[in-house]
Order: sequence, then C-alpha cells, then structure tokens
Amino acid sequence: MNKIVKFFYAAILMNLYVTWIHAAPTVYIPLGTANKVIAVDAATDTIKATYTGVENAHGLVATSDGEYLIAGSLAETPLKKGQPKDTANSKLFFVHPAHGHVMSTIPVSGWTHHQAITPDDRYVISTHGLRGSVSVVDLESNKVVRTIKTGPVPNYTLITKDGERAFVSNSGNNTISEIDLKNWKVIRTLDAGPAPEHMVFSSDEATIYITNPRAGKVSAVSIATGKIINSYKIGRAVHGLDMGDDGITLFVSSKKDNKLVAVNTKTGNQSELNLSPAPYHLNTIHGAGKVYVSSRKQPVIWVVDQKSLKVVNTIKLPGGEGHQMAIVE
Repeated sequence: MNKIVKFFYAAILMNLYVTWIHAAPTVYIPLGTANKVIAVDAATDTIKATYTGVENAHGLVATSDGEYLIAGSLAETPLKKGQPKDTANSKLFFVHPAHGHVMSTIPVSGWTHHQAITPDDRYVISTHGLRGSVSVVDLESNKVVRTIKTGPVPNYTLITKDGERAFVSNSGNNTISEIDLKNWKVIRTLDAGPAPEHMVFSSDEATIYITNPRAGKVSAVSIATGKIINSYKIGRAVHGLDMGDDGITLFVSSKKDNKLVAVNTKTGNQSELNLSPAPYHLNTIHGAGKVYVSSRKQPVIWVVDQKSLKVVNTIKLPGGEGHQMAIVE
C-alpha cells in the first residue's frame, strides 16, 4: 500500500472517529445543593459546561433538540399562616445551554421532585410531593396551566412515546395514577407495591418497572391489567433504575447495600457491582453502552460499562450530588 492510499484511509478513519465523538449524547446533570447543572460529553465522560443560577436543582428535563433545560427545585419559601396551599412558593428554572445561563423562572406551588416532558416538547409535568399533585407547565406560555391531583406523595412521572398517557407513582398510597393527556384527567389507578418511587418502561411500553425502596425490590406492573406481575429482590434502599440498550437488562442501585444490580428481565438472573458509597440516581446512556451512576454521599459519577458491569471511568463533580439526568442525543 503506497503512502497516498495509506493517508487516504487514515483520513477516512479519522473522519469517522470525529463524527462518532460529536454524535455522542450530552448528559445534563443537576447537582442539588451545589446550585448548578453540568453538561457531560458522554463520549469522553468529561464536563464541558456548567450552568449556575439554579437553586437546589433535583428534577431535570431537556427539550429533544437540547435547546432548553427545565430544572425543578427542592427549595421553597415557607407559606405564611393563612396563605392558600396552592400559592406558588417554588420555581422551575429555564436554562438555555447555548447562552449558558438561566433565562427565566416559572413559579410553581411546592418544591419539585422529578419531572417529565411530553414528546412534542410542549408540556413539563412536575411532581410536588407535599401537595399530592402534579403541575403542568406550558412551555409556550411559560406558566402552570393545570394542577392535577394524583395521590399522596407523588414521586416520578413516565410519559408514553405517543404522548397520550402519563403515569405518576404515588409513594403515599402504593399506587400509580394514569393520566389521559388529551383531557388532563386521572383515568385509572394501578398497583405499584410498597412506597413506589422511580419508574421506567419496558421497551414495548407494556410493563412499568418501579422501585419499592422500603421493601428493597423492584416491581413489574402490567399496564394492561394494572397489577403486579413480577418482582425482583435487589437490596436495601433501592433508588435509581433504567433499562439497558438491549431492552432486557434493568440496572438498579441499592444505596444501603452499596451496589449496582443488573437484572435480566427475561430470566430473572442478576449480576452485581460493588459501588461505594451509596449509589443513587442512574441513567443508561443509549448509544454509548454506559450507565452513569451518582453517589448520594460523594460528588462523583461512576461510569459503568453495560456489558461487562465494570467501572470504566469516574467523573468528579464540582460539589453536590447528581440527581435526575437529562440526555440529549
């Protein structure tokens, strides 16, 4: 092979590598008490931007094009005696990554735990644990347009790919509320096991996998019947979970047992990785073959290979701890 041909092939390989690097997802991570949101390049596991001006951000979603981030806050101003319970006393923070700062804030009633965004990028649903409800923010008007009563201590929301249904876990009464997003009404209540929190769909959206931290397990709930059809014993204080790239493997963290568990949802077989201290929120990074796992007690993200279940990198955070991550591909 002559030098010109070698150079030609090298140029092609380099171009493919650069294209792959730039095509890797960006992971946005709210850092709670550090009052920041960071952007991480999932190809290199490095922090490429930091956004300040948010207050105790916990829940986070991004529009599908990555143009906007909406961060919920665990901070709220105490209500004065006699003030109506639905008075706005917390905020959502509207961040524009390209501009690098908070563009505006949206008043909401009560601190926000987690958030979800509709597939058309129009509405953000936030859970308000102490209010027994979710708020719906219209991103065109930048204000709350609906408040929907679900159940005591709503925690997490899933929205179907077609944008027609939302499911909200209610930690206070062991249920999931199904919301029809055409008329914004609760139409059904599903079983969810004890004190349900985080959720993820199966790849076909026929099943919801949901954490039951007090029982140390994950329950599988049939959307068709609204009943629990399976459960997986994980460990004490299960918290984060997500579905792997293969659509079969469920990744779950156990804070008190200091481990990440990979569950084959077809066979029930489990593999474990020791992570210490206190593995917390997690997200699978689709297309990168990784799982990002935060720690509840240290400012760090562990980067775990989905197939080998080994730590391949570590991201040191500029304070705080990682919470609900938003991924833009």
